[in-house]
Formats: sequence, structure tokens, C-alpha cells
Amino acid sequence: MKAKSKHWSDYLWVATALYLTLGFFNILFAWLGLICFGLPLGIALFKGDKSYCNTYCGRGKLFGLLGGQMGLSRGKKPPDFLSTRWFRYGFLAFFMTMFGLMLATTYQVFAGAPLKEVVTLLWVWKLPWHWAGSTAATPWVAQFAFGFYSVMLTSTVIGLITMVLYRPRTWCVYCPMGTMTQGICQLKAGEE
Repeated sequence: MKAKSKHWSDYLWVATALYLTLGFFNILFAWLGLICFGLPLGIALFKGDKSYCNTYCGRGKLFGLLGGQMGLSRGKKPPDFLSTRWFRYGFLAFFMTMFGLMLATTYQVFAGAPLKEVVTLLWVWKLPWHWAGSTAATPWVAQFAFGFYSVMLTSTVIGLITMVLYRPRTWCVYCPMGTMTQGICQLKAGEE
């Protein structure tokens, strides 16, 4: 039996792993995470589908690799509530609130407040990130990077936890970007 040939998109997990690694050494690489925000929304707006989520999401590919191919997932069905509309939109609202707070902190630093060189994991635990090379940047640029990396690291950790407990791509069921792109696709489908 011939093995299934790999498509270039099967290797996009490298982008997520590289992003998390580069941000560990220089926090300014966190700005690259905006690609993970802009691309899915752009594809949903212009194509009217979730091809980013289904084919190109590096995080989904990473969870598929770790949980599926490497067997780090229990493979259990996730709880039904994770896929309910109220949970998905509630989780999106929570993430958007955290994103808004991150932007508010960035604005405060822009207005003259001191830079907070810290990455927050799960919005609770502060990880000192002083070695991450932010001194070359304007303080507000570095502050945005610290906050954005916190959001990306937190969502990755949440995804890894649900990957281990349930199926490899359980995160995709309630991913805030997936919820937004689905909403955009539904709105576009209603226009036609």
C-alpha cells in the first residue's frame, strides 16, 4: 500500500513552533502572530469559507501532529458543551476582552506608562521575559508584543490541554478565530 503523499500545508505546524520559539528569544517576533489573525479573516471575507482553519492553520497542524501522529491525545470525544453556540461565542467574547485589555495596556505605555516586560500565561501567571530582547523597540511596540505573545501562548496551552484530554484538534471546536471566520462565512452566505 502506497503512503499518502504530503502536501506543503502539512508542514505548517513548523510556523507555529517557530513562532513560539522565536518569541521566547526576541519578543518582537510576536508581531508575526498578526498573520494568524489577518489571514483567516481575510480568507473568510473574500472566499467565504474556512479554508484557513481546515487547511492552513499551523496550530491545528501542530495539534494534529502531536495528538494524532505522535499519539499524545487520548482520542476521547470532547464534551458537547464545547461546540455549543453559547460557549463558543462566550469564549470569543472572553478572548476579545483579554485582547482589548492588552490593547489598553499598550496604549498606556504609548502614553508614557512604564513597559511591563512580562508574558502572562492563562492571564494569571506572570512569566519573567526580560531576556527576550525588547530594548531595541519603542516601548509601546514591545508592550504590544508582550501582550500578544501572552494571548498566543495562552491559547496554545489551552489547545494543548484539550488535545491531551480529548481529540487532537479539540481546540478547533471552540477556537475564537474559527468562531469569527464561521460567523463571517454565515453572514456572506446570507448575502447571496
